[in-house]
Amino acid sequence: MTPPTDTETSPYLSGVYAPVHDELNVVELPVEGTLPESLSGWYLRNGPNPQFAPIGSYHVFDGDGMVHGLEISGRGARYRNRWVESKGLLAERKRGRALYGGLSEFTVPDEDVVAEAGIMKNTANTHLARSGGRLLALMEAARPTELTDELATVGEYDFGGALQGPMTAHPKIDPVTGEMVFFGYSPLPPYLRLHVADAAGTLVRSDAIELPAPVMMHDFAVSERRVIFFDLPAVFDLPAMLAGGEGIRWDPTNGARIGVLDRRSETAEVRWIEVDPFYVFHFLNAHDDGDAVVVTGCRSPRLNIGFGPDAVVEDVHPSLHRWRIDTVTGDVTETQLDDRPGDFPRVNDDYAGLPTRYGYVAHAATWGGGEVLFDGVVKHDLEAGTDTVVTYGTRVASGEAAFAPDPTRNGEDAGWLLNFVHDLDTDTSSFVVLDAASLETVARVPLPRRVPSGFHGAWFPDER
Repeated sequence: MTPPTDTETSPYLSGVYAPVHDELNVVELPVEGTLPESLSGWYLRNGPNPQFAPIGSYHVFDGDGMVHGLEISGRGARYRNRWVESKGLLAERKRGRALYGGLSEFTVPDEDVVAEAGIMKNTANTHLARSGGRLLALMEAARPTELTDELATVGEYDFGGALQGPMTAHPKIDPVTGEMVFFGYSPLPPYLRLHVADAAGTLVRSDAIELPAPVMMHDFAVSERRVIFFDLPAVFDLPAMLAGGEGIRWDPTNGARIGVLDRRSETAEVRWIEVDPFYVFHFLNAHDDGDAVVVTGCRSPRLNIGFGPDAVVEDVHPSLHRWRIDTVTGDVTETQLDDRPGDFPRVNDDYAGLPTRYGYVAHAATWGGGEVLFDGVVKHDLEAGTDTVVTYGTRVASGEAAFAPDPTRNGEDAGWLLNFVHDLDTDTSSFVVLDAASLETVARVPLPRRVPSGFHGAWFPDER
């Protein structure tokens, strides 16, 4: 068996990525500035945090899910973190060591482990969503994992037995109907399934969509009337992965397509339009414009992270682009909106699927030489074609800024941007609240521990 990864030298297990090893529940945190009275709820951020030293090469996407939460109320602020206790993690705890290889060096566990917890660990380490009152931790290649409001793990959730296959890490919530639109991709035919759950959390639609080859389709876009898939050539090679090779690779000879589906159609007929190859991990938003649909996202010339034994972030970087797709003529017009590196785009989710003026993209202080470091936010005025940059400090590491609407104000940018920020000099972390309109710092909450760099955050307001 391959020896365990050296957690001191692996780039994704040291520095800002170094895992933490305990779970805390700390109340009455100090606050610098003033937390807005109408900001009441939970900010949750998911990310990889392996409990055991990994076996083989470790990929940044591999670690056990850990959710870090900041509860805000009139009583102040409380911090809590919990591992997502997957069947795989519980099997490892029972045996006291890592049992699963990762995306860079997959290994099939022993038969007793497969019988107990499956052939692949469902880390649920990528994002979080609510459906029908349930809090779900997400990983794009597995079923969602239900958590309690106190972040304890309930177990995998399959929508009452209705969900076939995995669920995307990037579901879209329709702000008008409350529907949750999501997909699941698979290394086996039909390779893609579209799902819709109603506002009560009942799965009301599941459609198989045939793709010519299995791909890693991390995100997609949804407008008021349409679902838009980007079938891009990040090939998912199951036989190679099972043999311990590179399971996901960039193969532009497979071609690239954009597919548009009518949300209200009773059939899953997709209009596919061929385009030159590129890659997108994350989309900002989409909206309808007559016969056209407009999609905005962070595009890179190709897949910008490797998946082999020496996987690193590539020097090609994503930047904000916009596609206008004419569903009648099949014409696609692509416009670059920014040339700076950036990713993790977000909008006010009350405007998801609708025309939006403002978008917020994580500002990359460094992208190259195998390193990515975000340190702030770029606010894009998509109508005016202007932008404003704010950084959280001179030597800091931040992540995705989640938007929290202010129920006492009107306007698309009436709200706050929420983020965990790590000070590289002091090795400490804070929860930072920016006013989304002015980008001024409203409050900062020093946290009782360092929070490792992670993936996606979400704001869940208290129900009133």
